[in-house]
Amino acid sequence: MDIGGSLIVISSEEGAEDKRLVWGIRSDIEVSQRVGSIPRRIAFGNESVFETRDNDAVDAYLRSRGEGRSGFIHGLEIVRPRLIAFALATFVLASTIYRYALPILVELAVVVTPPVVPEMMSAGTLKTLDQVTLGPSKLPAAQQTEIRDDFARIAANAEGGAGRYHLIFRDGGLIGPNAFALPDGSLVLTDQLVELAGGDKEMIIAVLGHEIGHVEYKHSLRQLYRAAGVAGLVLLIAGDVGSGIQDLLTQGGGLLALSYSREAEAQADRRSVELMQATGMDPTALSRFFDILETKLGDHGSTSILSTHPGTPERKQAILDYVKELKVKKTMPDG
Repeated sequence: MDIGGSLIVISSEEGAEDKRLVWGIRSDIEVSQRVGSIPRRIAFGNESVFETRDNDAVDAYLRSRGEGRSGFIHGLEIVRPRLIAFALATFVLASTIYRYALPILVELAVVVTPPVVPEMMSAGTLKTLDQVTLGPSKLPAAQQTEIRDDFARIAANAEGGAGRYHLIFRDGGLIGPNAFALPDGSLVLTDQLVELAGGDKEMIIAVLGHEIGHVEYKHSLRQLYRAAGVAGLVLLIAGDVGSGIQDLLTQGGGLLALSYSREAEAQADRRSVELMQATGMDPTALSRFFDILETKLGDHGSTSILSTHPGTPERKQAILDYVKELKVKKTMPDG
């Protein structure tokens, strides 16, 4: 009881002659902080000490005195510091793995991957796309032959030679005007991209040279392994996420949903310039592809209507700058 500036502790036991256990002046009383279920100690100025496990009652008394804070330690207990520490440690571990360990593991996986794995991925991806969106090409056979012949010329200068790359014609359906590379060296060219190019066959070959660059640098394979690694991190943190990783690696269904990084696109752009120049074709032809994206499709930003080919004016200028750089190197004497 708090009466007239004094605190009186009264026993609730029946039959006790003197129910008053201890009392003291309120200003001389010190109350220990709340720590879990540990009994609270109330020290009086007359050196009397009262101890109780009724922490809620003590807190209510302190609030009545305008001292409602229950202490830093108890505040930590309310927000479960061990849970916070575990969540923080999990976040730090996952971030570290993603930033440092995952890139190393991806590169290691690329090095040790047997040829059968890219072949499985590519076959699964093409099968899925043929079922969902792609259709048989409607290009005339003669036009397909012309493109194949020019493609064979540029592929002959690529890593592995012309035999490593296989050009596939398809009606793009929902994908529309596009070209993309599969990990095994298969390149898919849609009728809509050929139509978009008009009579500019060298532009088509330059786009295919860009896709050859993706194959040479194993960008598709890296993206798939990176996606599998991220799924693995989710599995590690959240538990069983189903057969998503297995489907990704064996069926390759998510390949086209994975956009390349800016660095990967720049590498493929430069490789296209190199292959076109080595074949005796116009090395600036790929820049005309981005001109079409800007003029015909209205792409002036950082992302393209062709989702797997983010096209920007900066990329077009980078291609032209690289062509000039190669010309300068070619005219410089050796040594």
